[in-house]
Amino acid sequence: MKTNAVRILEKHGVAYELREYDVDESDLSGLTVAEKIGLSPSQVFKTLISRGTSGSILLACIPTDRELDMKALAVAADEKKTELVPVREINRLTGYIRGGVSPVGTKKSYPVYLDEHAWTVPFISLSAGVRGCQMFVAAQDLAKVVEIRRCAITR
Repeated sequence: MKTNAVRILEKHGVAYELREYDVDESDLSGLTVAEKIGLSPSQVFKTLISRGTSGSILLACIPTDRELDMKALAVAADEKKTELVPVREINRLTGYIRGGVSPVGTKKSYPVYLDEHAWTVPFISLSAGVRGCQMFVAAQDLAKVVEIRRCAITR
């Protein structure tokens, strides 16, 4: 499957692997995705879209078995406060739909706040830009194609 995210990885010579899985529209949780692709939930990352008090859009990539710490994200982004954007805004901001948001290939380039856990495993799994397809990529390789800010943003 060739998505915009995959094309960008290939353009930059980034090694990746794709894993497809059957989508259950009633359960888009990362824990379910991890089970379906046979990885630990700590290796399967979800991309959450938030907005800082300045109005800036931030992409937070965190393991599916952890929770985003909004205060830690605000500190990492030098914002007073951050909040998740409403689901109805996700497509307009990123070009992706809920359950298929990739930090690679968004409509505009946004900073990606990648939880530090990504550097403790050989690779992480992220959405390839569509529901039902994950891309496996090393954190340091992901940094070749998006603006990564390595930070502790989970609890």
